[in-house]
Amino acid sequence: MIKSSETHSTLIIGLNYAPEPVGIGPYTAGIAEWLAGQGHDVRVITARPYYPDWRPAPGSAQLWSSEVEADVRIIRCPHYIPATPGTIRRLLHHASFALSALVPTLWSARRHPRLVLAITPSLLSLPIAWIAARLSGAKLWVHVQDLEVEAALALGLLRENGLAGRLALAFERRILATADRVSTISPQMIARLRAKGIAAERLAELRNWADAAIIPQEPGTANAYRREWGLDGKIVALYSGNIANKQGLETVIEAARLIAHRSDIAVVICGQGPRRAALQDMAQSLSNVQFHDLQPREKLGDLLALADMHLLPQRAGVADLVLPSKLGNMLASGRPVIAMAEAGTGLAAEVEGCG
Repeated sequence: MIKSSETHSTLIIGLNYAPEPVGIGPYTAGIAEWLAGQGHDVRVITARPYYPDWRPAPGSAQLWSSEVEADVRIIRCPHYIPATPGTIRRLLHHASFALSALVPTLWSARRHPRLVLAITPSLLSLPIAWIAARLSGAKLWVHVQDLEVEAALALGLLRENGLAGRLALAFERRILATADRVSTISPQMIARLRAKGIAAERLAELRNWADAAIIPQEPGTANAYRREWGLDGKIVALYSGNIANKQGLETVIEAARLIAHRSDIAVVICGQGPRRAALQDMAQSLSNVQFHDLQPREKLGDLLALADMHLLPQRAGVADLVLPSKLGNMLASGRPVIAMAEAGTGLAAEVEGCG
């Protein structure tokens, strides 16, 4: 690996980070570790791990803590973690992280980073990233993983004509305008950002990726999961990931109900999240639906090999506002993907020809 002869200092601020197994965390960690591998001096301000369980990871510090992993200095901040994340609780969740990250962010700015990279969600942490960039003379780069305000509007968590919705949209537009560079993960999200007034020359597409190390090598091969979960001889439709509102997994349960007479088809849902208990209640009478916890990352290849087809449910209103992080590994596994996406949306374009 060729490293730069000059050390560049980078400060990354983001709510989610490894060891969170799914969602944004693994990608923020991947960016940080790649930069460190190129010779950058990387410091990350993040929260204590909690996702997708929405509870603190066992053994995580209750207050501020500091550690070094893969040559990255990680400073973890305490924050409020709601067990059931409704609108007000989510706002408090994000605000508490921004407040607890303020002091370590300002302290880190004294090291004069060349770049401050802020990951959204959470928008509420962007003002402290802007302050750190201005104090240190650094460039501010905002990487948008979710268009969280528009997603909240699409899911009914905010009303576009309501005061809270108007204020959120105005705040989003204003704070994104302060960035020297704004990147996101799909062409459709780029178009949304342009519609918010961000000039094309300040925009960049920075895709999420698949981890080639965990991709199954033998499609269709039976594995230990089939034996352990009683799935030998069955066609397996697999969903693995967060179980929350925007996934619309209720549709998967209703589909399983419609094919309950097909004893050769099984629906397997692996994951945690605030909607899991409600979905399990919906599926109580269905023998063709199984629920399991998220599996260890080192066994992800075996889990992908379990699937005859991957399920990618998504509420219609958010199809252009997020691009599910799990899609990369689904596509790399070589299995067909059944996605909930209307024609013309970004998600439909991503799975065209493989779903």
